[in-house]
Amino acid sequence: MQSTVNQTDQVDAAGRMKTSKIAMYGAVAVPAAMFGYPIAIWLPPFYAGELGISLAAIASMLFIARLTDIVTDPIVGYISDHLKGPWGRRKPIIALGVPILLIGIVMLFMPGYIWGGVPGAWYLLVWYMVMYLGVTLMFLPYGAWGAELSPDYHERSRIMGVREFFTLGGLILAAAIPAVVQGTGRISAADVLAVMALVVVGITPPIVALALWRVKENPDAGRQNIPLMEGLKLVARNGPMVRILLIHIIVVAGEAFRNALSLFFMRDVIGIHGIGALYLVYFSAGLLAIPIWVRLGKKMGKHRAFAVCMAVVSVVSIGCFFLGYGDTTAFKFLFLLKGACFGGLALLPASMLADVVDVDTARSGGKRAGTFFAISGMAGKLATAFGTSLPLYIIAWLGFNATGAADANSAETLRWLAFNYAIMPAFFFGTALYLVWHYPLTPERHARLRAMIEKRNVRLAAKGAE
Repeated sequence: MQSTVNQTDQVDAAGRMKTSKIAMYGAVAVPAAMFGYPIAIWLPPFYAGELGISLAAIASMLFIARLTDIVTDPIVGYISDHLKGPWGRRKPIIALGVPILLIGIVMLFMPGYIWGGVPGAWYLLVWYMVMYLGVTLMFLPYGAWGAELSPDYHERSRIMGVREFFTLGGLILAAAIPAVVQGTGRISAADVLAVMALVVVGITPPIVALALWRVKENPDAGRQNIPLMEGLKLVARNGPMVRILLIHIIVVAGEAFRNALSLFFMRDVIGIHGIGALYLVYFSAGLLAIPIWVRLGKKMGKHRAFAVCMAVVSVVSIGCFFLGYGDTTAFKFLFLLKGACFGGLALLPASMLADVVDVDTARSGGKRAGTFFAISGMAGKLATAFGTSLPLYIIAWLGFNATGAADANSAETLRWLAFNYAIMPAFFFGTALYLVWHYPLTPERHARLRAMIEKRNVRLAAKGAE
């Protein structure tokens, strides 16, 4: 029988969700971060630099694979909202996604061990698609589950803050692996990715199993079934949802644009070696800064705190453009400052998205967090595909040599690389900053929405008791 989140084993004496339960839920973000980091930073340089697949082919396969999310995300989101059974709506789908995700990671990260040779671009496409299907099955209902753990505006920031704490913990662990592997003298990206894959495969099943076993889902009480197409129309009329969705697309695309070029920029423009160790410090700064962003969001509102975060990131990004070869100290300072903003870029919009679900619930009576996160997830994935593929296409068109050989690229090519790494993301963030500053769903408005929802739930409960 489905348990409620209000049972004593789920909340403390003050009525807040127990930190231990939030931690079990948030820990699932560790493996998600661990495979997300190398996909963004290490995989394109590995397939281009060590396996010899062209940057344009990698960009094409990545973009095509992401297009499958247009089909899978809405379907999984709808099923996640409407599934009925003793295990709840979200948990069975998460459990199904785990083996699919892990198979895709192993095949992508360890092609030399599995394939026994150098795979082609089609190999990359097939296993990207398998991995992304696993990501959708596992993390779309996971995000919706988290949005439903608490109806409180600030409690959601606490839940997302803990989840982001684990996200950054996973990123720190992922960044530590290249540092350790490269410290042994094995500098090949193939060695780094193989170790990452084995660690992810080892830790994911027990972490997910503990969360599914010990953390309850919010019960489906008072829920009204809304047909899919009608529900999508309601989403389109949800002004804050449309606004946060557009912000999400712009920010994700900007981050992906930067990430796709990070290794190339640091190695060839700045001249930094030991990139794994640098990312270890970067993610550690993000971890330490999470309480600051949570506190700032509580003091001035999530949207204003998010705007401050993006303003800092934009300034940092522009500053990187004026650095040259050997400016390692200045770059590390700016990179550390960007790392401190990393947590804010993730937890604040996630918490804001959970709030916009309440706009829909107040208007329609439906509880479709899965549908909302499906739309957000699909948009984010397409933005990632665009943000990752476009810069790879651009530098391929510029004739960029991805091998890292000395004097392989002209000064002009490297300058254009710097422009795309630094200036283009700043353009994305500046646009999103304007949209965030005028975001309409304030803490006061959200409190009124929650009051409306609670009155409706009481009325429906009384009617059901008659």
